[in-house]
Amino acid sequence: MTSPAARPHADFARRPMLVLWETTRACGLACRHCRPSAQRQALPGELSRGEGHQLIDQVAEFGRPYPILILTGGDCLLRPDLFELIGHARATGIPVALSPSVTPALGPEMIARIAAAGVRAVSVSLDGATADVHDQIRGIPGHFHDTLTAIRALVAAGLHVQVNTTVMAASAAGLARIAVLLDALGVHAWEVFFLVQTGRGSRIGAITADEHDDVCHFLYDASQHGFVVRTVEAPFFRRVVAARRAGAAPPDRPLYRALVSELRRGWPGPARPPRAHTAATRDGKGIIFIGYDGNVFPAGFLPLTLGNVRSQRLSQIYTDDPLLRAIRAAKFTGRCGSCPYADLCGGSRARAYAAGRGPLGSDPACPFQPAHPEAIPA
Repeated sequence: MTSPAARPHADFARRPMLVLWETTRACGLACRHCRPSAQRQALPGELSRGEGHQLIDQVAEFGRPYPILILTGGDCLLRPDLFELIGHARATGIPVALSPSVTPALGPEMIARIAAAGVRAVSVSLDGATADVHDQIRGIPGHFHDTLTAIRALVAAGLHVQVNTTVMAASAAGLARIAVLLDALGVHAWEVFFLVQTGRGSRIGAITADEHDDVCHFLYDASQHGFVVRTVEAPFFRRVVAARRAGAAPPDRPLYRALVSELRRGWPGPARPPRAHTAATRDGKGIIFIGYDGNVFPAGFLPLTLGNVRSQRLSQIYTDDPLLRAIRAAKFTGRCGSCPYADLCGGSRARAYAAGRGPLGSDPACPFQPAHPEAIPA
């Protein structure tokens, strides 16, 4: 999640653009694809209030432009000191975004309090355009209705609202209907998570490599209809955006044809300039993740511990860790290592690791063959 305003250029070798802090593992939901397999109660070892303040001070050590601090979980609303943490970050000048779960806690009073606290953006998850799909994935009857209610209230409160959607076999066919729904709701950004089979998600069906490509081409088309489109664990979206901007034709495959046909039915009007987010970030490059217990990871879906903020400075871990330096230098193996898009994209390091190829291996979700001719970005 990025801020609604354009960010100054940042040197990703020196500072991340996003610092995600898993403030707690506690959550009232039981989503089928949950990365951390969140629990009903907080786990022992959570960073304390004082340690949370110290972590925020460590984020400030990166200097300006400060990274955006995303408070996530579990459900960040279950941190009793959440607003003290927000206040400390805001007093320091660090922009804050929240990623709460949609539960009864995210009611009108809470939304008003979030807006008054100076939070820059709020993201919530929507995985289907209908109740039967979304509620099955989220594991709670009626959750679809509650999610739409929360989105409308967040938009009405003047917050920058981002909706997160996970792409998997159960949700891929409905992506166009979700896009049309988000436009009607007045959402500002759509962040599409491409499933990494880890945590509870290891039991969920993923789509094929060609279907990943189809979805990326569809997302480029969807970005021409009002809101910003970003991807998580699908940096190959940037390859698709570069190719389409250079005049490449979209694929002639069933999933893409079905999605774009549904999109055109929902949006019969003329397309606008695409708003596809293409900053060259990836796990460990521009992104860093802190677990509930202070352990630091390249990203939330890449469970390789780099250190702990209780004993090391976050800035030192980010700038000096050998794995992160290799990721930022695009020192990949396999197809990702020989790809002309290695720096712009670099593949999902989390998916390569989950597939047994190591954190520098090739991303099995990308069908691009580097030897084949294709438009290459300047």
